[in-house]
Amino acid sequence: MTVIRLALLLTLTLSTPAFAQKAKGDAKETPPAAAVEEKPAPYDERLERLSEILGAVHYLRNLCMDKPEDGWRASMQRLIELEAANEPKRQEKLTAAFNRGYRSFAAIYTACTDSAVVAEERYRNEGATLATEITARFGN
Repeated sequence: MTVIRLALLLTLTLSTPAFAQKAKGDAKETPPAAAVEEKPAPYDERLERLSEILGAVHYLRNLCMDKPEDGWRASMQRLIELEAANEPKRQEKLTAAFNRGYRSFAAIYTACTDSAVVAEERYRNEGATLATEITARFGN
């Protein structure tokens, strides 16, 4: 159920236009594309928290699972692609939040313990709640 909610958030795509390649023989130079003005979205704080949660869950799941799993990191990458594709500052903030979540638990847990399992479950629940809230409030 948690994955479904996260997937719902990730399906809110911000489409980016396709760019045609310039033929080699074209003599006309097109002006460089204007820089995209980065305006914070009204849900950026929640998105950063979700990114931090994804980092924490990614670390904890891999710590406690028999086989490594890359799904949470891949979800984070997809979130960055969808939400901040042309906005380097937003990409940096989301990436920093993911890394902060990952490192905060890496500094505490070096082995899977009962408290690590509980923490992972609580973070997944918080992430599911955030994803639902963001989608319900700001989704189109």
